[in-house]
Amino acid sequence: MLSKSIIPVIVVFGPTSVGKTDFLLNLSKISEIINIDSLQVYKYMNIGTAKPGAGTLSQIKHHLIDFLDPNEEFNTGDFVHEADKLCFEVFSRDKIPVISGGNAFFLINFIKGLPATPKCNPIVRKKVEEELKNKGIEELSCKLEKIDPDYFSKISKNDTYRITRALEIYYSTGKTVSYFKIPEKPRECYNFLFIGLIREKEELHERINRRVDLMFENGLYEEFLKLRKMGYGSSSPGMGAIGYKEFFELDNEQSVEWQPGDKQLGLDDIKELIKKNTRQYAKRQITFFKKIDNVIWENPDNFSAIFHKVEEFLKQHGKIVCNFDNCSFYDKIPIKK
Repeated sequence: MLSKSIIPVIVVFGPTSVGKTDFLLNLSKISEIINIDSLQVYKYMNIGTAKPGAGTLSQIKHHLIDFLDPNEEFNTGDFVHEADKLCFEVFSRDKIPVISGGNAFFLINFIKGLPATPKCNPIVRKKVEEELKNKGIEELSCKLEKIDPDYFSKISKNDTYRITRALEIYYSTGKTVSYFKIPEKPRECYNFLFIGLIREKEELHERINRRVDLMFENGLYEEFLKLRKMGYGSSSPGMGAIGYKEFFELDNEQSVEWQPGDKQLGLDDIKELIKKNTRQYAKRQITFFKKIDNVIWENPDNFSAIFHKVEEFLKQHGKIVCNFDNCSFYDKIPIKK
């Protein structure tokens, strides 16, 4: 049995639309979820971020969901700080903390710890903010690509926060973000079990397309309009996400992701653009996640194979997972033996 000072953490990750939310319900009797998503933290943005519904939230407690306004920043450091605190609190309640989501930056920094980047210099930050205001994110994006191509290749070219922060660091120190390396090994205060959820490419793309169709049926465009009326625009951190940023084509604010010409797009075009951007995002997620070592990769429908690994993992900490036959929730879902 491992030391009581080491907290067991189950980490569940995978590309968007792979089925993480449904999969996590199978851990409802033993865990609480710490959400590793930079967008579900925002209030009022429910449909486009695919937040868990009320039924799911009533069955398994989720943390770091629905607590910030869309114009507030929530960065990697914020996440790691909050997740560390929550892991301790969840484990002290005799539950297993489960880190789950699709944000690769949040995930790797939680696993290995934050790089020792310099603190924000208010004078430099003001300079970068002025540069952003006068030149726009596209020009700053091109500048960062020249300064730090390695880091730039890992982020969205429209990620205002990461681009401006990278420039702040460069202006302050003369060093790139890539210079400040993430530690090589996982942090020793946790014992991790990594579960990677994966599906065949065609199936995943079909699920993505189906999800986007459902979002539109459930009122995604109306949700966007409501957010606009509340005063949130393209510069709001939350509104730069896939599923929202594309609508600015209808709002006379050009999206850098779409290049069919200068014509204004219709809602059907926006829907197809969201599908395309989501598929590309899923591909980037998979590429990143495949670099993580010691991962149990499984289709999320293969419950039994995964939970045998979970049982073995928790026995190291003197904890027992309820058997499949004794878990009432399992009666409601097909278990593949």
